[in-house]
Amino acid sequence: MDIGVLIFPGVDQLDFTGPFEILSRVPGAKIHILWKTRERIRDVHGLILTPTMTLSSCPKLNVLVIPGGPGQEEIMDDLEIINFIKHRAMQAKIVLSVCTGALLCGAAGLLIGKPATTHWASLALLTLFGAKPRRKRVVISGGLISCAGVTSGIDGALVAVARLVGDKNAKMIQLAVEYAPEPPFKCGDIDKAPRGISAPVRRAFARISAQRLKTAQRISESMQCTTQKKSRRPAKARSGGESRSD
Repeated sequence: MDIGVLIFPGVDQLDFTGPFEILSRVPGAKIHILWKTRERIRDVHGLILTPTMTLSSCPKLNVLVIPGGPGQEEIMDDLEIINFIKHRAMQAKIVLSVCTGALLCGAAGLLIGKPATTHWASLALLTLFGAKPRRKRVVISGGLISCAGVTSGIDGALVAVARLVGDKNAKMIQLAVEYAPEPPFKCGDIDKAPRGISAPVRRAFARISAQRLKTAQRISESMQCTTQKKSRRPAKARSGGESRSD
């Protein structure tokens, strides 16, 4: 079973390493850490990450994992990345997006008409990509499993394991990593956190959220223009030179 995880400069490493910890324990799994080159990169906080394979040498994947993080903004217009996501998603049994990795999936056209989630600060942007935003930790829509912010990638990965090799294996992996979170504070939900906590955190996200909004709007408009152009193409002529008439 081939599992590919896209990484990029400025990725949030837990978006990647959380699912990696779970998926790497699937029997027979081969994990490929993917980027344009095999040169080391740094996550948003400076942690060094090493790709194991380039995009061009990636095999057909059973699972594609798309993490997020501030660096996601820099590759929203990168056609090599977006086309890779688009084409590999068509072959994969499961696409797992974590946090703002959902925006990359949106830019690749994977969210149209589907319920999906992402980090709370970017949730409203999903509508620009044709998605139906859901304020949930994990949302399943066919082969797409989208996760909310950062830590939810662990939950989503366990859901993916259950779909791939059954609930029993997923439960065994959950126990093996002792995933039974008991956070010391009840502030992990933006809708439930006290205002004294949520207000400064919202302000901290304001700048990048504004950037992501502009990018999402621009890409959404570009996608709509492309769709309109395709719909305006004349019908192909039938053999013998006759155009189709219904």
